[in-house]
Amino acid sequence: MLDNPAGLAVESAPVKRTVVPWFSALWLVHAVACTQTTPEAPAKTEVKAETKAPETATPEAKTDKPKPRGKQVPPPEDVAAPPADAQRTDSGIAYRVITPGTGPSPKLNDSVKIEYTGWTTDGTTVELAEEGKPRTVAVAKALPGWTEALQLMHQGETTRLWIPEALAYKGAKGRPAGTIVYDMKVVEVLAAPEVPADVAAPPADAKKTAEGVAYKQLAPGTGNEHPREWDKVTVHYSGWTTDGKMFDSSVTRGKPASFNLKQVIPGWTKGIPMMVAGEKMRFWIPKELAYDGKPGKPAGMLVFDVELQSIEKLPEPPPPPETPKDVAAPPTDAQKTASGLAYKVLKKGTGTDHPTAASNVKVHYSGWTTDGKMFDSSVTRNSPAQFPLGNVIKGWTEGLQLMVVGEKTRFWIPEALAYQGKPGKPAGMLVFDVELLEFK
Repeated sequence: MLDNPAGLAVESAPVKRTVVPWFSALWLVHAVACTQTTPEAPAKTEVKAETKAPETATPEAKTDKPKPRGKQVPPPEDVAAPPADAQRTDSGIAYRVITPGTGPSPKLNDSVKIEYTGWTTDGTTVELAEEGKPRTVAVAKALPGWTEALQLMHQGETTRLWIPEALAYKGAKGRPAGTIVYDMKVVEVLAAPEVPADVAAPPADAKKTAEGVAYKQLAPGTGNEHPREWDKVTVHYSGWTTDGKMFDSSVTRGKPASFNLKQVIPGWTKGIPMMVAGEKMRFWIPKELAYDGKPGKPAGMLVFDVELQSIEKLPEPPPPPETPKDVAAPPTDAQKTASGLAYKVLKKGTGTDHPTAASNVKVHYSGWTTDGKMFDSSVTRNSPAQFPLGNVIKGWTEGLQLMVVGEKTRFWIPEALAYQGKPGKPAGMLVFDVELLEFK
């Protein structure tokens, strides 16, 4: 999910790697970033070994200690060990409040904006988010020691933390080792929305679309125009599973999400066009119109609170292309390569040069399974796809090298050259109509 919520985005080409989305969304095109779309554990400052200095007559001049990289901040006097007046949690975190705060304490689902400096116990600065440059972190997704400690703090508070390795990087390769000492300030608490009381099921006064999306207005809007299914919208949203677990929220990231309505889960594509700018709606989206059991995605019916902030009108896309009559199998006049890729030129091109596996290509395409179901199309999105030819499925890498600019070709790609049975991907032989627009 774009500045994407983590996972609603669809792939714009049959690439091997995950394209980010939600856009994401809503994990969303997670897309978007990094403009930080999913705050994680604190970033590291790498420490890289230098070439050993020449030996001198003084043994003390020799050292095997790597020279630290990045800005170094003088460590506190008690960096080596917590002082006697430090408090301790049952898990082993030691802490001492340096400047008390007066604001709220973060909760597990909240995010926070924090400034911090981190040192190893020998005084080497390994992490830094300087004053005036706070970092937004989801409390639940931070280091275990951060997750615990942040919930003990208040907005405006600065605390010194001694976080043992078991609650820090746990010996992960390339990460700071041992106890990490942090001076941390909670600049702002970005409170997560409360779990809806009716998260388990739509209430009696909820309405329902013909497709099965239940909805209820939470706040009226001020606009009078509705987005169409191909327009771009900017929204604030939060999403929960029906057991009340929040899995994504632009609110706690402090930044709304923008995306094309054709690029999100069907429940959003159908639901959001009922809204006007400024309106806030709650949606109960059945599994079939959400992630439909895709691995790694929230399961079952999902509940979203969505506030529509703005609408960007886009040109209406052309109608979807007709399903090829020969989609079930290559016709007798199709050519075939040694790998098993079948193809037929539908429209001759005007160029003479062919792309290579190292080329970046721009194409319009549509793809079907052999039962005639279209699973993806840049044509219906009214947006050509661009990608390195070496980063797509094998059938595309091979097939597009046979084409010239302006040419349109139909490919029958056997499963071994397509997604090879990967979960969540179209299965079996796939059929693509591809028009090569340009390459470089």
